[in-house]
Amino acid sequence: MTPFSDLPPARCDVFEAMRSRRSVRAFSSRPVERRVVEQILELAARAPSGTNIQPWRVWALSGRPLRDLTARITAAHAADEPGHAEEYPYYPDQWVDPYLTRRRTLGRELYRLVGIAKGDTEAMKRQHGRNYSFFGAPVGLFITIDRAMNTGSWFDLGTFLQSILLAARGFGLHSCPQQSFSQYHKIIHQDLGIPGDQVIACGVALGYEDETAPENRLETEREPLSAFATFNWTE
Repeated sequence: MTPFSDLPPARCDVFEAMRSRRSVRAFSSRPVERRVVEQILELAARAPSGTNIQPWRVWALSGRPLRDLTARITAAHAADEPGHAEEYPYYPDQWVDPYLTRRRTLGRELYRLVGIAKGDTEAMKRQHGRNYSFFGAPVGLFITIDRAMNTGSWFDLGTFLQSILLAARGFGLHSCPQQSFSQYHKIIHQDLGIPGDQVIACGVALGYEDETAPENRLETEREPLSAFATFNWTE
């Protein structure tokens, strides 16, 4: 018997999973069974990694453990608690186009949908703070990687992360990967007992979409193939 013999029929095929995957920023309270999360992670573990080193680890939370941790992080964010900084650099030190324009476009559209006016820094802070409750998702994941690993293993971690997001769609779930948790890695390490040799790469919100939430109407544009791919091709 294979590890996947008890999987239910997928809600969508791989093409539809890739097409429909998006970052959902508001979730319903509908619970997700632990076995579903286990199956998602078992599938994602088939992701490729250099010489099969599988450099990832996952810390899955739901119920009270999730509520307690997110409450502590949310409070630290609201109070601008000192002593917190990202565990690793994610964005560039100096923004250049086209990346800056894409970032600003996303921010403007999200704030428009949730009714935040330009310059309303307090509302922006509150919206950003919703990251730390996993946007109300019933399941929160933390993805970590060993500090001993190098750049290539972070590529591997990306394939594992994307596999989680796509497998979730097969179960009818949505997700949101969240690097923002890196800011509060000290709290996460302490509360979950995560060893110091593990870097908190990101969090992942996992659950069923709140279809009434305006922020979930956000549709991000993608560049056309001609803008990012170069073909040197003969038939």
